[in-house]
Amino acid sequence: MSATADPRSQVAAWLDRLAGERQAAAHTVAAYRRDLDKLLGWMERQGIAGFAELSAPRLRAFVAAEHRAGLSPKSLQRLLSSCRSLFRQLGREGLLAHDPAAGVRGPKVHRKLPQVLDVDEAAALVEQVGDGALALRDRAMLELFYSSGLRLSELAGLRWGDLDLEGGEVRVLGKGAKTRIVPVGSHALAALRALGQAEGMQPTAPVFRGRGGAPISPRTVQARLKQLALAQGFAKRVHPHLLRHTFASHMLESSGDLRAVQELLGHADIATTQIYTHLDFQHLARVYDAAHPRARRKR
Repeated sequence: MSATADPRSQVAAWLDRLAGERQAAAHTVAAYRRDLDKLLGWMERQGIAGFAELSAPRLRAFVAAEHRAGLSPKSLQRLLSSCRSLFRQLGREGLLAHDPAAGVRGPKVHRKLPQVLDVDEAAALVEQVGDGALALRDRAMLELFYSSGLRLSELAGLRWGDLDLEGGEVRVLGKGAKTRIVPVGSHALAALRALGQAEGMQPTAPVFRGRGGAPISPRTVQARLKQLALAQGFAKRVHPHLLRHTFASHMLESSGDLRAVQELLGHADIATTQIYTHLDFQHLARVYDAAHPRARRKR
């Protein structure tokens, strides 16, 4: 990163580093750019020439201004996170002697719990019936989503060489270009074998193909899943991440092993995984309220 005190040059160098050395996803870099553009614009309007002139009170004033402009608590938290990342890097390179974000807190975010399917709903969704190549592909996609909790981008980018059907594992490239090995259940393995026997299993070929044999696009997966759910009369909005949430919730409910679920999902921070403990507790609370004779409350 350049030693220049020009804040726009420092931000540009930081974003280049994110995309290059750290291999951050394009949408992640774009989100940082939008957030830091807000900070740079505010600094220019306030006559603040560089990050060295920033302080905690000034950063609080910036956050308050964005809040008044209508930014949600969740977006404000992300905005602060982007600023902290930049300030940490400048500090590591000796370009900033203090952290202007130290002690600055964003508004409390009410975390909405994700929806999940129950076991019967999940089984009804993934056990698709039908003939032909499209039905084989759909069944394998749905089984693998629910079996292994993959992200949409991870599933869409799979090649046959990433699968070990004998060992029952799949190698996926997750966020931050991190690779992890995830188990694949027997039903998903059977569906994948059926798909492979019909289409071939060349190591470099995509597992799930779109038009012209190219890897299926994430949008196509989303649209297909929505169609299949509507055809079965699902009242819930069904999307790929719902199956990932469902996988995590059912795994935690059965095992109680939060660390294992964190590894399977590829979460860098266990705090991200802990949301599923709240889902699990909600399930237990419903069972308790329904079953215990002295737990039932008057409505």
